[in-house]
Amino acid sequence: MSAPQYPPVETCDVCIVGAGIAGLNALFAASRYLSRDHKVILIDRRPRIGGMWVDVYPYVRLHQPHPMFTAGNIEWTLGKDRSYLATKGEVLDHFQHCVDVIRERVQVDEYFGWNFESEVEANGIVRVTASAADGRRLVVEAKRLIKAYGLGITPNEPLNISSTRVHSVSPDYCDVRAGDIRESDAPVWIIGGGKTAMDTAHSLITTCPGREVNLVAGRGTFFSNRDTLLPRGTRRWWTGTPPSGVATQLSRRYDGTNESQVQDWYRATHGTFLTPQADNFVLGVLSEAENRTISAGLNDLVMDYFEDAVDRNGTTELVFRSGSTKTIQPGSWVINCTGYVKFPDEYAYEPYVSPSGAVVSINVRSAILHLPAFMGYFLGHLMFLDKLSEVPLYEIDWQALRQKAPMAFPYVLFALVQHNLSLIYDNVPSRVFNQNGLDFDKWYPLPRRLPGLARFMLTHHRERERQRRVLDTVRDRFQIRCGPLGAERVPGAKA
Repeated sequence: MSAPQYPPVETCDVCIVGAGIAGLNALFAASRYLSRDHKVILIDRRPRIGGMWVDVYPYVRLHQPHPMFTAGNIEWTLGKDRSYLATKGEVLDHFQHCVDVIRERVQVDEYFGWNFESEVEANGIVRVTASAADGRRLVVEAKRLIKAYGLGITPNEPLNISSTRVHSVSPDYCDVRAGDIRESDAPVWIIGGGKTAMDTAHSLITTCPGREVNLVAGRGTFFSNRDTLLPRGTRRWWTGTPPSGVATQLSRRYDGTNESQVQDWYRATHGTFLTPQADNFVLGVLSEAENRTISAGLNDLVMDYFEDAVDRNGTTELVFRSGSTKTIQPGSWVINCTGYVKFPDEYAYEPYVSPSGAVVSINVRSAILHLPAFMGYFLGHLMFLDKLSEVPLYEIDWQALRQKAPMAFPYVLFALVQHNLSLIYDNVPSRVFNQNGLDFDKWYPLPRRLPGLARFMLTHHRERERQRRVLDTVRDRFQIRCGPLGAERVPGAKA
């Protein structure tokens, strides 16, 4: 009988699970406190660095100018204009560059193609178990663990449809600029009205002029207007509103109950939209030029929700949630662009930090900021400063909020950000904020930023109390988890 095969055990100072933008920012933060004598182990189920960018559709581009999509303050080497929206390949190359730069400060060992299974804390060590597709197992013993799941995004599958005369595809498995769909002259029906749908429509309209492109937009989506939020070139000196100013305006208007009025104001003041009705907002960004190109190139726009495509009585029809139908040409292409912010039911609640402070979890059930990159950066710093157990950050259940109150969702996040950044500011060295290259305000010259900085320093304590009351109102109103760790967090209970 052969001896039992035990999995190899690797040791390190920090183990990070997830090599996307959240994990890289956590890695950057960790590297500020470690040296070449320390080791970080980076684990990801994908074959390389990049997180969702490894899987996402090939024609995707950044929402924001590329310099602000990075790890910490690591500069891009792309050599493009600052306003350039980087492509998938360019983002992945930059992610690799970020790890290469961080390796100059700390050892980084990568384990790609490994699925995280579990962790156990004992005697000051976190024991992490992972497995590979071929059955191999790995054990990592670390002093600290950061689980950088972020939004947990997975590729979109094609929609299940009844018709045998229609091609059902997904952008993640079908590049609309090439192959059979490019060779076909049949109409295209894009299902969805968010950023994926806009990218797909824009790509089809610009690469295949004259192609019939149609959009099924649900209740419509609006976006932050990139031209006024992040103006290009020298216009940054005199036009646009720095994002911190927009956040301040929003947070002062929202009281936890009036999201409809706040949405009307934000859409009219800072928004851009393709459809007459536009009720959905998930923090996406779009320029007026992109909007005009898409609008001019669309053949048909349906304000309804797609249910199925069926063959009956010799015709092929789209069936919508309202019960209405639309006859379409056989051979048409139906593209699932319903978006990626779909929170699966299996995402169990996990606090953003364990009782010992040795495990940080960046996930959708205990979010402390608006974007995973920011959570990785600031939670990483707070972890190494041993501040996580003493700073009363509010966590919020993104998943429950998005499901129960989709209209309120973005405005609650603005309140959460204002509240928690105020607490973080009081508890970290100034270099933490100075080295935050993710800060959208840094798109503007310093003279344009100074009023916002001064306003924040003078008012953030008072504003924090207001945002705390707003968040408590949201918790009780929607019956969701929203409050500081250690407080009573049963939905509906007072914090």
